[in-house]
Amino acid sequence: MIEFEMPEQIVMTNNALRTVAENMMRPVSRHYDEQEHEVPWDYINFMHMAMRATGAGSLAPDSGRKKETEPGKEKPRLGYQSLAFMLEMLSWGDTAMYLVTPGGGLGAAAVEAAGSPEQKQKFLARFRGEKPVFAAMAMTEPQCGSDTSAIRTTAVLDQAANQWVLNGEKIFVTAGHKSLELSDGFVVVWATIDPSAGRAGMRAFVVERGTPGIKVAKLEHKLGIRASDTASIVLQDCRVPFENMLGSVEIVREGTTKGFKGAMATFDATRPLVAAMAVGVARAALEMLKEELQKNGIELRYGLPRQKMTSIEREVMDMEVMVRSAWLLVLKAVWMADNRKPNSMEASMSKVRAGDVVTKITQRAVEILGPLGYTTDTLIEKWFRDAKISDIYEGTGQINRLVVARQILGYSGRELR
Repeated sequence: MIEFEMPEQIVMTNNALRTVAENMMRPVSRHYDEQEHEVPWDYINFMHMAMRATGAGSLAPDSGRKKETEPGKEKPRLGYQSLAFMLEMLSWGDTAMYLVTPGGGLGAAAVEAAGSPEQKQKFLARFRGEKPVFAAMAMTEPQCGSDTSAIRTTAVLDQAANQWVLNGEKIFVTAGHKSLELSDGFVVVWATIDPSAGRAGMRAFVVERGTPGIKVAKLEHKLGIRASDTASIVLQDCRVPFENMLGSVEIVREGTTKGFKGAMATFDATRPLVAAMAVGVARAALEMLKEELQKNGIELRYGLPRQKMTSIEREVMDMEVMVRSAWLLVLKAVWMADNRKPNSMEASMSKVRAGDVVTKITQRAVEILGPLGYTTDTLIEKWFRDAKISDIYEGTGQINRLVVARQILGYSGRELR
């Protein structure tokens, strides 16, 4: 059964994370927004030590270790549910700062979704080491965004050397710089082993730091989430070990193969977490809006019929409904993920709803507060800029609407585009 309250196992953790959000993230979030690409090492090192001390290891489901349970008792899986609560709180502090929290991120999620048990043990174990480690996922290309079948980065097998040779360019790689140049991390690169096979030829390759032939070409200057690096990566005769490919080598030209399924499984796991981040930003903006209204003598009178409320009262209460509805969709999607239930539709629903909610709430908060919302006197305008990315990465709102529509109507990707 789905629980709508915070699980007891993470209540204390979330209280600690709120302290981090209030005292380590918000006080410096403006600085790192204005000093784009400066790395907040104090925050990174503190979070790494804190996660090691608590046994968390990283902000990713820990599939690399064996779970011990009492005979006859199976503990409920709370991996993605716990992450949703944690990410919502850290994003309430500052979503850009959260994105530089050490851990596996999308790279670890891809290994979790498409990797073998041996690969999971090998690549995920490093997040429990003494130093902060980052991982990233590289899928988007200059000519290929949402249409993954158009990927042109190639992987050719050199049988004599037992290596894959990768060539291509990837853009908008979150944490690519920190994964390849600032930590002992890796990037999961999606490439095709047969361009004529379309999605059937897609495979994921773990490219570790120090691998010859991969380099960060540039860092993007962005509207929001400026504390997080977004990199362009070039692969030129980049050689990776044969065993660093996630999944099967065999190509099945008919239907969807494990390679493409691995990519989609990654998104099914991470889209609700992006939605949780969006909810955190929306809640932060809404709470600050209510605080500023109260400072100016505007009280919200709950319990009155709507026709007796002011327009501001009605609007703020509608925002509260929006945040709660988005959060309920997140909880359902992550509960399904933890219980190994197919959640593609629910993951996309949560992402669509949360992306809409955070964009609307932050924009309206700026408008209602006027000069106070538009200037840098508060963090509202920053959250407005940070919010839009929630509707873009991990699949745009338009793509996720297509996913939902196909699931409801029973259409394939070819039938409904």
